[in-house]
Amino acid sequence: MSTAVRTETDRTDRTTHPQWWAYPFLLSLLALALGCSGLPSPLYPRYAQEWHLSPLTITMIFAVYAIGALIAALTVGPISDSLGRKPVLVAALVSILVGLVLFLVADEHTYWLLLVARFLHGAAIGAITVVSGAALLDVAPDDGARNGMRSGVALNVGMAVTIIGAAAAAQWAPNPLRLPYLIVAIIVSLMLVALLLLVEPHIGRTGEPIRIAAPSVPTQIRADFTFSAIGIFTSWSVLGVFLSLYPALTEHATGHRSILFAGVVIAAMAAASALSQRLSARFNPRKTAVVGSIGLIVTLICAVWALHLGSTVFVVADSFALGAAFGLVFGGSLRHLNEVTPADARGRVMSAYYLLGYLAMAVPTITAGALASTFGTAAIFPWFVAVVATMSLVAAALGMRGVRDRPVVVTDIAAA
Repeated sequence: MSTAVRTETDRTDRTTHPQWWAYPFLLSLLALALGCSGLPSPLYPRYAQEWHLSPLTITMIFAVYAIGALIAALTVGPISDSLGRKPVLVAALVSILVGLVLFLVADEHTYWLLLVARFLHGAAIGAITVVSGAALLDVAPDDGARNGMRSGVALNVGMAVTIIGAAAAAQWAPNPLRLPYLIVAIIVSLMLVALLLLVEPHIGRTGEPIRIAAPSVPTQIRADFTFSAIGIFTSWSVLGVFLSLYPALTEHATGHRSILFAGVVIAAMAAASALSQRLSARFNPRKTAVVGSIGLIVTLICAVWALHLGSTVFVVADSFALGAAFGLVFGGSLRHLNEVTPADARGRVMSAYYLLGYLAMAVPTITAGALASTFGTAAIFPWFVAVVATMSLVAAALGMRGVRDRPVVVTDIAAA
């Protein structure tokens, strides 16, 4: 049976970086990353209506993001281990700015620019999630579990704030497909200036020639990595479909046509995920992820029921519950991996971890979009739920059986 050992000191603010603001800034980068990831989601129904885009086209625009992120996950780990975290993060923010400009200039005749923009954003955001996660461990090397919790919360808070803000701006703006990207471009520019002032956090960078190879996991943590990989694979497969197809599906089921409603549905999921990760941080990461997998099964089934009833309250409430379950699965798996990853393998382990996540986000989304173009999104969604619920059941079973019991260090995070 796992035992909990409380640390003797509270290490909330103990970092090894000379700039006090480095740690919160890296968390802000993570928030910005997932915020940009979800930025177009409440706008997809409007793109479909005004630009006459099919469900397959919408899912391709979303999924090409995951392809870019996959490439980043395969490459940025060893690059940042060799050259440092800061050069990779600077390149990522510049790529985000270029993608936002493409969103601003695209129209229904050049909608292919959205594919290019999303690819750039995928590569950039994939780089930020991997490299910022490794940089947090560089800055606070003795606080792996807390880093994992805070990373997960930052990612979901960033998505919730960005999506609800973009939806509100687009709801009342004269040009709803332009203003949200302009606002975010200004924020990214300010973040880039701050990043240029940041002292390189990875003092142990090797400077050796970069050798891009398949992500690898040290032998001693492979069992732990398998557990964490199952968590991100199941949770992010849900995330992909809910960020691309679900907004239009909820609008059709409830009769709402406002951009703000789509934003509220997605933001409720993201906010609940952040809250559940924060509240569950005291508990065993493995057990947290197992409970989350079971919760995904229940809330996905309820999502089908809510859409069938067409109840606005039920749809929003279930999105909140689904987000909480997602947060338990993703947050538990990430915290567990942060606890066990050796210092000299952070970049490549994070690359392998997020590689599986983006793969899980891309494949189900493209498949669902292709089938929805032929059979309709409403007809396909229950089948998607059945597949993911089965995966979650397997994940829960493997989580209970597949990882050895080990002591878990629990820190006092009440004041975090």
